Amino acid sequence: MRERVALIAGPTASGKSDLAVRLALAAEAAGCPARVINADSAQVYRDLNVLSARPDAVEMQGVEHRLFGAWDGADACSAADWAAAARQEIAAAHEAGALPILVGGTGLYLRTLLEGIAPIPPIAEEVRTQVRALPVTAAYAALQSEDPTRAEALNPGDSQRVARALEVVRSTGRPLGWWQERREGGIGEEVDLHPLVLLPDREWLYRRCDLRFARMMDSGAVEEVTALLARGLPPDLPVMRAIGVTEIAGWLQGDCTREETIAHGQQSTRRYAKRQYTWFRHQPPQEWPRIDHLPDEQDDQITRILRTLRLT
Repeated sequence: MRERVALIAGPTASGKSDLAVRLALAAEAAGCPARVINADSAQVYRDLNVLSARPDAVEMQGVEHRLFGAWDGADACSAADWAAAARQEIAAAHEAGALPILVGGTGLYLRTLLEGIAPIPPIAEEVRTQVRALPVTAAYAALQSEDPTRAEALNPGDSQRVARALEVVRSTGRPLGWWQERREGGIGEEVDLHPLVLLPDREWLYRRCDLRFARMMDSGAVEEVTALLARGLPPDLPVMRAIGVTEIAGWLQGDCTREETIAHGQQSTRRYAKRQYTWFRHQPPQEWPRIDHLPDEQDDQITRILRTLRLT
């Protein structure tokens, strides 16, 4: 029999962490210990305790949590890095007779873990340098000529994805889509997956995003960013581009008021939640259950998952 893995996914501020703990406690009450494994690209960094809304000891309620704050901000955690660590944590949970519960909102992390990663060779440094030096309009025009299929799928102004696709085709001689069809290392076919996607009412979600960021400003987020800036880390590291870091850094450097910082941080959070909401609504398999935040519906889904896990 394939080993069981539960998954709670959805946009930021949708209540995933709380529901994962509730599922873990319900599983333990049914005789199966459980471990919650982080699948959020901000919560992997120990430098982003407050700004990533990482659950504290009270919120964890005694449930084991793994891969939260596991990376130092100076070390970028790629989707491949996280997937490798998650595979190890899942295997360790199974070996200990525990149910691993993945929880997070980073779709790329989850896709890499379940579907694998394209075995793209390292990009030649001279190609990377040449491509990254191009204005996005020139890079997109080149991509239209060299990989028209990928160009058609991308926003012409998405400089990061356009550059990535162009450097892949120029360095390897194969388009990005060719490599992605050859993904390897995914565990989706090896495990018995029990997923649940939270898609609450958008206006409710946006209100929670606004309230949470405002509270972060009074709960250590400013001190967190101050400590990050003191480290002098390169500005292109993921930890330095996390939501809230650039906004608060601007205020600390005198570029805006505190009220403007809160408004900017709230707007960035809402935009991120909107992108996540769209991704989780359309990208995961349609058979994955999708629910809103109503307590009764969540209780029903916990009962359903326990039943499919054969714990009731």
